[in-house]
Amino acid sequence: MLTVGIRGGTITALTTDSLQALRTIDARGRVVAPGFIDILSYDAGEIGAWNKIADGVTTNLSMHGGTTSPKAWFTDMARRRLPLNYGASFFYMLARMKFIGNRYAHASPAVIANLTTMAETALKEGALGISFSPEYVPGITPEEVRPLMTLAHRYNVPVFFHARYSDMEEPGTNIDALNEIIGYARESGAAVHIDHINSTGGTFSMKRSLAMIDSARAQGLDVTACVYPYDFWGTYLNSARFDRGWQQRFHITYHDLQLGGSSERLTEQSFKKYQALGKLAVAYAIPDEDVQDALRAPYVMIGSDALLQPGYNNHPRASGTFSRTIGVYVREKHTISLMDALAKMTILPARRLEQACDAMKRKGRLQVGADADIVIFDPDHIRDRSTVEHPELRSAGIDYVLVGGRVVLDPHGLHKTVRMGKALVGNARR
Repeated sequence: MLTVGIRGGTITALTTDSLQALRTIDARGRVVAPGFIDILSYDAGEIGAWNKIADGVTTNLSMHGGTTSPKAWFTDMARRRLPLNYGASFFYMLARMKFIGNRYAHASPAVIANLTTMAETALKEGALGISFSPEYVPGITPEEVRPLMTLAHRYNVPVFFHARYSDMEEPGTNIDALNEIIGYARESGAAVHIDHINSTGGTFSMKRSLAMIDSARAQGLDVTACVYPYDFWGTYLNSARFDRGWQQRFHITYHDLQLGGSSERLTEQSFKKYQALGKLAVAYAIPDEDVQDALRAPYVMIGSDALLQPGYNNHPRASGTFSRTIGVYVREKHTISLMDALAKMTILPARRLEQACDAMKRKGRLQVGADADIVIFDPDHIRDRSTVEHPELRSAGIDYVLVGGRVVLDPHGLHKTVRMGKALVGNARR
């Protein structure tokens, strides 16, 4: 039996010897793992942060969005006194809207120059990377992307892409989208990460999409991806993803859409109503085989792409992503091993970002000198409880969560006075 010793927020011992301690946690029959790192999330608030803790997440990274002004963002996040660690990318889509309100319009050379300057300032203020979402802003051109790829290479940060296409219907397919992203990596030498490949860039083409990434990696390109363990995606009905032809592209009808946080399946009439309101709906449109193929790829990690918001108009992945990975795809379906699943939640995301942020070198590991962010769970009973109807339901089977060496969750529940979350600041801010 191995004992983990903690002092002052740091792991100080891994030993078979007994240790004297102020508090001892008996973890026999449980898995003791590094705290989970959500590499693809959004800004944590009071509600969403605690549901992440209950799902074993100790580091929440706003890399599918983020901020245009990290200096102000870090100040605001510190004011929230979060229970988990946090960091963010430079949110290109939001920055672009400051200059161009039309998501289908192209940027002028002057606007591109301004956006490049904003991105460099953001990196110098501590952003962990740069994020693009061409599917949501179809007007983004390669001329806009390339200067920021050069910038990312110079500052040694990854670029996160929600790919331009999410299907295999011409014109514009997953293959075109991945060729675009891989092409940027080849031209610039910068690292790229493909967001939620099960819903964007890989749906209906996963084996072929992964083969393209395999080939790029074999050529020395730094390409990774993430996945969430659900066979349905979710987004806002007023987004470009629901532009004309969505039924054909995604092989679904109105009835395959369900309003997040309810049991309501949509009709043509209710779709229009909720689209005008900017509501989120889930779409039953991902083959489970695609999810499993993505999970098996050694460079694909776990990212939720969600954070619970007031009103609960959310996808259940906001609360159950990490427990579901283990409960369904390790224990029930035997898609991957427990050790592989844990790697996808801990060391892989840590390594993805540790060149951009030295603090990530102490995350995702159980070793002396690492941060004491730890999750203890029952491998036979860990499971997600959140559903489309109730995305707020917290996961089960997680006994303890420690952040910075302090117990935030134990069998008695959440300890909401313990708020040890720290900012993860990019290396460019020195």
